[in-house]
Amino acid sequence: MPREAHAQQVQITPVVTGLDTPWGFDFLPDGGVLVTERDGRLLHVKDGRAQPVSGVPSVFASGQGGLLDVMVPRDFVSSREIFLSFSRDQGRGAGTAVAKARLSAAGDSLEGLEVIFESAPESRGGRHFGSRVVEARDGTLFVTMGDRGDPDTAQDRSLHNGSILRITRDGATPADNPFVGQAGIQPEIWSFGHRNPQGAGLDTDGTLWTAEHGARGGDEVNRIRKGANFGWPVISYGRNYSGTKIGEGVAKPGMEQPEYYWDPSIAPSGLMVYSGKIWPAWRGDIFVGSLKSDHIARLEGSPLQLVETLAFPETERVRDIDEAPDGAIWFLSEGQGALYRMTPGG
Repeated sequence: MPREAHAQQVQITPVVTGLDTPWGFDFLPDGGVLVTERDGRLLHVKDGRAQPVSGVPSVFASGQGGLLDVMVPRDFVSSREIFLSFSRDQGRGAGTAVAKARLSAAGDSLEGLEVIFESAPESRGGRHFGSRVVEARDGTLFVTMGDRGDPDTAQDRSLHNGSILRITRDGATPADNPFVGQAGIQPEIWSFGHRNPQGAGLDTDGTLWTAEHGARGGDEVNRIRKGANFGWPVISYGRNYSGTKIGEGVAKPGMEQPEYYWDPSIAPSGLMVYSGKIWPAWRGDIFVGSLKSDHIARLEGSPLQLVETLAFPETERVRDIDEAPDGAIWFLSEGQGALYRMTPGG
């Protein structure tokens, strides 16, 4: 059984409070942080002060949609580019989009905003936008897409729904994507059969891992493989909210198994693979935030196992989690409306 962390093992310090439904954050090289709020605000946080950033795209702020992730690429010092994911009004529905822009020298405005990608076709409703953006080792972008509340679309590769995409920084399709040139398949798809991946991060080898919402149970941690089918909704370890069976069972040839799954659900959102910089014993461990159970899960080993839950008043509805350049672990609490920094305690 996993153990619960004791308060003396870590010290949790608020970085900024008073946030309204925060969703994503990323670090700037000068010590600042960019934070998104789902209703459409981007904040530049530095020295405990949050400054609004102007020039963000118009967002479809309905249901689970809005301004979602923010990603600062490795070459920010020279390019000053950032990337935003958001739900975008597409007329008869909405979809997940990615935009890039340059952050002004003062850090208070975006310049040259350009939408480089949007999912097709549009989908009705306000659920399951996915929306994490991760820079791969080669500089391409991984973008997670939810099934938009329509499970069967996750197996339909003529749509972007329920997939992990890989695109260039200009929104083009890399030539070595697995389905390039295949008729009836969206070429940006890297893997498919996903329900709603809201956590994503690279491990120490550069492999992408995701945390994905199940239905009633069946939340998953997945090690993403090029061209693979992760099974939703044909296989799942969860059940429908009505209690009925999902799909054909828990396994099927040609479909990937999760590295770990939760039943009952914890509603995972935000995933980080830790470097071990200030907690050497945690090197390579996977940290996943919980929206439902108000903790951060720590998983390790092969096969992957849940070994610890870090549960404190500050871990109420953890929406995002990341490692700072100094090795501290930062996390966003939607429930507390705050961004926190976690360091060794005692």
